[in-house]
Amino acid sequence: MLLGTYTPKLDDKGRVILPAKFRTDLGDGLVVTRGQERCLYVFSTKEFERVYEKIREAPLTNKQARDFQRMFLSGASDEKPDSQSRITIPPHLRAYASLDRELVVTGVGAHAEIWDAEAWNAYAAGNEDSYSDMEQEVIPGLF
Repeated sequence: MLLGTYTPKLDDKGRVILPAKFRTDLGDGLVVTRGQERCLYVFSTKEFERVYEKIREAPLTNKQARDFQRMFLSGASDEKPDSQSRITIPPHLRAYASLDRELVVTGVGAHAEIWDAEAWNAYAAGNEDSYSDMEQEVIPGLF
């Protein structure tokens, strides 16, 4: 399970060091792809395969499913961390998420997210009140 918030830096070659706590789950290989809200999703290879199997079940006759498949899969890049636990974020994904040097990497359970630090701070500030006001039925039976 990927949890927590970390603030690594993007180097000049588009590489980022994986948080130490994520290396067990992601060290053998991972997939980076477009997320929602202009962040990047990071999945272990195994988790990405599970997600892909669900995506494959969507009917091709459903336009929203086709649109999602195209955006999600066309941006995907499989990566293997180097000996210093760095992964390269391809230029098209850096551009999609407007990544600059300062990053925020968050663990969201089964996947991680990579955000531009400024975008993350704005997102978090803009969603604090709605998070506080959420009804228990957003995730039924949670509390």
